[in-house]
Amino acid sequence: MRRWMAALAWWCIAGSAWAQRVQVGLVEIEGAPAGAPGALDWLSGGEPTFRHILGGLHAASKDPSLRSVVVRLKDAELGATQTEELGEAIAALRRSGKQVVVYADLFGATELLLGSYADRVLAQPGAPVSLPGLYMEEMFLADTLAWVGLRPDFVQVGDYKGASEALARNAPSKEWDENINGLLDGLYGQMTRRLREGRGLDAAGLDAAMESAWLADAGGAREARLIDEEVDLAVLDAHLAAGLGAEVEWRHDLVRTGEAKLDMSNPLAIFQVLSKRPERGATGPTIAVLHLSGTIVDGESSVGGLLGGETIGSRGVRRELEAILGDENVKGLIVRIDSPGGSATASEVIWQGLRRVAEHKPVWASVGSMAASGGYYVAVACDRIYVNPSSIVGSIGVVGGKIGMGGLYDWAKVGVVARARGPRASMLSTVGGWTDAERALVRAKMTETYELFTSRVSAGRPGIDLSRTAEGRLFEGGRAVDLRMADRVGGLHAAIADLAASLGLDQYDVMDFPAPRSLDEVIEEAVRGMPFLSAPRVEWGVPLAAAAREVLGPRAWRQVRSQAEALALLRRTPVVLVSPRALVFR
Repeated sequence: MRRWMAALAWWCIAGSAWAQRVQVGLVEIEGAPAGAPGALDWLSGGEPTFRHILGGLHAASKDPSLRSVVVRLKDAELGATQTEELGEAIAALRRSGKQVVVYADLFGATELLLGSYADRVLAQPGAPVSLPGLYMEEMFLADTLAWVGLRPDFVQVGDYKGASEALARNAPSKEWDENINGLLDGLYGQMTRRLREGRGLDAAGLDAAMESAWLADAGGAREARLIDEEVDLAVLDAHLAAGLGAEVEWRHDLVRTGEAKLDMSNPLAIFQVLSKRPERGATGPTIAVLHLSGTIVDGESSVGGLLGGETIGSRGVRRELEAILGDENVKGLIVRIDSPGGSATASEVIWQGLRRVAEHKPVWASVGSMAASGGYYVAVACDRIYVNPSSIVGSIGVVGGKIGMGGLYDWAKVGVVARARGPRASMLSTVGGWTDAERALVRAKMTETYELFTSRVSAGRPGIDLSRTAEGRLFEGGRAVDLRMADRVGGLHAAIADLAASLGLDQYDVMDFPAPRSLDEVIEEAVRGMPFLSAPRVEWGVPLAAAAREVLGPRAWRQVRSQAEALALLRRTPVVLVSPRALVFR
């Protein structure tokens, strides 16, 4: 009898413990989340994109079965604006009554910023932590170039543009110094405000924390109040259970990608799927998201580029826009922009395509890390512009030029014989700079481009004061809204949700563009990029890019790469719309 009663008691206790299990969602962010799905993700399902991660976190806020969400960072490579958008999603989770924990085994500025949005920040014991502030270095190469016999010859329209100063000057101009210092002040202010609010520190407390945690471990960061506790990953379950008062049941399904169409266990099915083309049309009410990432160029888009980055080709973008315009189920378009600019003519062609769509469907913009110069040119074609607090916006100006290599040729004992036919055939000669008459022609063309640029801005942003915003000035997102360069501080999820609400859509799909491609299209593009079938620049460009990525690190390289691609356009066209500089924050 006693044995039966003991068994009954054990069953009751076990049943009670089971009833106290709570669901905890796990979202892992590893490496750099892709901005858009890959060309063949429709076959495999693909890795989660940044939008998938955002969507999973926002959906979790509406899931009544979840008690808590853990965001685990595994060598995450997040930019400042991505951190802010994830922070918005974490804030929504907390408003819904769910506890949010950020866990990592190393912390830099972006990890600590993301943690400032959460209820608790947990670190692996002994984890490295670094919060030194914002730091950048500029190199001015005019004297170096002169030393090796190169002569930069640039013209810019806009006193604050600065795109050519690194090559044409040996120190910053007064205008550029004012421009970049103002931008850094704004970005630093945004970062420190977020950390103070999220970690409950005053200005002096944060200064002290940054002083001690410029290079620290988890213990030092906890003393500085930048993190809450050190918890070994092996006992994370038990730690969470103690705080929640119940056993943890993990949920791994918060972030969902597309359904895989490739069954690796069936070879015949594989061949059948590979012979098909992807489904490209929307099947119900849909918001399209067109991703424009990289340097803006004439012609086709690419994912290779000179230095291994993405490019935004005007021809490819117009093709995608026509598909969006022709699909009746696509009710509106969000243009996700992350670009320092590029070709002036390509920017205008894309502007025209966006306005063509906007005549029939609402077109809004969501700015990621940057919409500068040609990137902002594209943005003002949209009916509304959303920016993140740390988005870099503006650089309304034009720069053009070339580098005369005659001195280098002489030093290297290279004999160059130039032959030209036609009144302006020698304009892009590599031997010397422009004559006064040639420079006047370039400036006249650049002035026309600048006037067209500013007219597009004035038309797209009624009431904007160009005397305060143009001539190459740069602004962070919040300041851009104050100056009427943008409409609202908010991320991609907010832009999609607001556009859907404005259209009266309660249920809708979200479709990413560029559209997925078939295997033969991907192979064809890869063949075009093979070194032995391409221009010689690819042969040295790819190894150089790999080496630079290793030296700079992946975060810094993504910023530098797009700027280098933009400046490389000067080899093909003398007038470009590019932002001044890569900003590498550490």
